[in-house]
Amino acid sequence: MTSWNGQNTAYFTEDKDDHIYNALVRSIVEHKLLPGNKLPEEALADAFSVSRTGIRRVLQRLAAVQLVTLLPKRGAHVTTPDAEESRNVFTTRKLLECANMSAVVAHCQSPHLAAMNKLLQEEKRAHEDRDGTAAIRLSAAFHVQLQAISGNKVLTETVSQLTLRSSLAIAAWGAPWQQGCRCHDHDDLLELLKQRDAAALAEKMAHHFDTIVASLRFESSEGPTPDFTQIFSEVSPLPVKDRETR
Repeated sequence: MTSWNGQNTAYFTEDKDDHIYNALVRSIVEHKLLPGNKLPEEALADAFSVSRTGIRRVLQRLAAVQLVTLLPKRGAHVTTPDAEESRNVFTTRKLLECANMSAVVAHCQSPHLAAMNKLLQEEKRAHEDRDGTAAIRLSAAFHVQLQAISGNKVLTETVSQLTLRSSLAIAAWGAPWQQGCRCHDHDDLLELLKQRDAAALAEKMAHHFDTIVASLRFESSEGPTPDFTQIFSEVSPLPVKDRETR
């Protein structure tokens, strides 16, 4: 199975709880569910036709990866990263991704360049079509796929996880029009990769992250409870045998 950003992940399986977990992850990182949104167990149970116990297990898993916050007597909410955490997420990505550019350039082959170019063209089309969901997914996939060229699976998996938290930070503090990264920055990064200029590539990547952080507006707001039935109406339903009764 593949994750929300198109990368293979060990935790995405056919399991019933994973089916719900994956749907919630995608909805959070694609900004269908926004930071501060309430996640009532009963409403989610109705949306997925499962028990509240099953939903509770999934919410606990999401809390473990810091996408959901569980508060006593207040229930579950999509995590709202504060300003310091948001800056730290991008600072960490900047350190990791820039430092890995030499390895990316050293391992880069023609098929890698073709795959990156294909991904970039898809991202551009998503922006042209004002398809925010696809733009966010493809923007994250660009970064993860770029790092994957190095062959460092541990670093690539770490970056993949950090893209989830980056999406939360952008959802919490970004401008309403902000959908992933700016395409022209990715254009420049790909061109420098073709030139095999690791130093310039690292410098451009650092500037890219600085620009993202500078664009964030650190003002707080809490949204209403979403309509879960509508959000998850396009998610493939669980087989009847996997549904639960409360």
